[in-house]
Amino acid sequence: MSVAETKPQSLFEKLWRRHIVVEEESERPAVLYIDLHLIHEVTSPQAFDVLAGKKIRTRRPDLTFATLDHSTPTLPADNHGVLPYATPAAAAQVNALIRNCREHDIPLLGLDDPRRGIVHVIGPELGLTQPGKTIVCGDSHTSTHGAFGALAFGIGTTEVGHVLASQCVLQRQPKTMRVTFNGALSPGVGAKDMALAMIADIGADGGQGYAIEFAGPAVQNLSMEGRMTLCNMSIEAGARFGMVAPDEKTFEYLSGREFSPLGDSWDEAVAEWRTLPSDPDTVYDREVRINASAIPPMITYGVSPDAAAPVDGRAPQPKSDIEKHAAEYMKFDAEQPFSTATVDRVFIGSCTNSRLSDLREAASVMRDRKVKEGVTVLVVPGSEAIRAAAEAENLHLVFLNAGAQWRNSGCSMCIAMNGDQGEPGELVVSTSNRNFIGRQGRGVRTVLASPATAAASAIEGRIADPRPYLTMTGKQNRCH
Repeated sequence: MSVAETKPQSLFEKLWRRHIVVEEESERPAVLYIDLHLIHEVTSPQAFDVLAGKKIRTRRPDLTFATLDHSTPTLPADNHGVLPYATPAAAAQVNALIRNCREHDIPLLGLDDPRRGIVHVIGPELGLTQPGKTIVCGDSHTSTHGAFGALAFGIGTTEVGHVLASQCVLQRQPKTMRVTFNGALSPGVGAKDMALAMIADIGADGGQGYAIEFAGPAVQNLSMEGRMTLCNMSIEAGARFGMVAPDEKTFEYLSGREFSPLGDSWDEAVAEWRTLPSDPDTVYDREVRINASAIPPMITYGVSPDAAAPVDGRAPQPKSDIEKHAAEYMKFDAEQPFSTATVDRVFIGSCTNSRLSDLREAASVMRDRKVKEGVTVLVVPGSEAIRAAAEAENLHLVFLNAGAQWRNSGCSMCIAMNGDQGEPGELVVSTSNRNFIGRQGRGVRTVLASPATAAASAIEGRIADPRPYLTMTGKQNRCH
């Protein structure tokens, strides 16, 4: 047995080794086998066109799963059953995926499927996402699935075609990084705040070339939904992979879901999953330690996710021409309290923060309160199943009574492909993952925040600290 086989291994290294088809060499990447390929309407049409041109069939349709999310309207169809697509191109994308899935025998959550939703929401929700799997999707936030101890990463359109044709993908092995959150989160602080604090700490490219494993008491205490939020934003730190070791919470979440193993197969799967966490004495290429108890509710103030600061803070003095340009775009003057910034629109949703726990968090702030006059609020659940569950708890009535809009599931304002977007110059407080220029509409200024912070900002009509609201409603629990 070689030294490499006997040294302690991280979770990432174990999964990497188990899925190598051809070893990496200096002149070419490794070939990795893929256990689950998730597809949606945006990055798949070109890939299917290439397969059609070469007369190639999907190699493993049984390991491929499709949903509609990016271009799909969140408003209902009209009286004639016509959906209000933002553009003809959006409708064409949806119809192309429906046609391609039919031709290639790929399971698809269609427009009328009650399980349909955002790809990174429905994977875990249905039990498709499982510890130990390699999971890819033509979407950078595929790292979300790493919350279950999976090796999950986003791929490009060309790679989508490669996986459809071969069930394999070329990949260079990254270095390993462990980010340990010590201590306990304060009331009103959650996984979104942890993610923004980490990115502010290591930078938007701090994780480039690394696979990040999140660890420590604060991570262990997060719900699975919180862990998904944290792993989702690994890509905003420059890393393609974000992972959390599977544990009893993982197994409890997956138990009984539609595509989870059953009976003896479940017992065998759990026994295997217990072997996946990193070995004691594993050495990582980089270690980062963050004091979770010192993290406040966070927001972003620039045009990159690492421009993040406490919600009750002030805009910093720009230190470079890039930062000066960002400050001018965002209209934040140096030393201006964030709480003085008027909010035009609030978006609660996306693959980062659209799960039932996120909606409950926002509802706890908005219950029996009204959205500030002039503020538009969109609440968009991550899946139709989440929408149904939220309505069963009457959360939709909380939002509607407050003056917010309650929509069907979809990516919505996160990427503004389906008609949900801000207007030029508007300031949007968003629970999504990216605050790039134009991300939520031309000329839109985006402030990233947690569901609680977004809800508080909707009520006050300015960037607002959610903690007083959570105290007033007796919600002293940590945000998932």
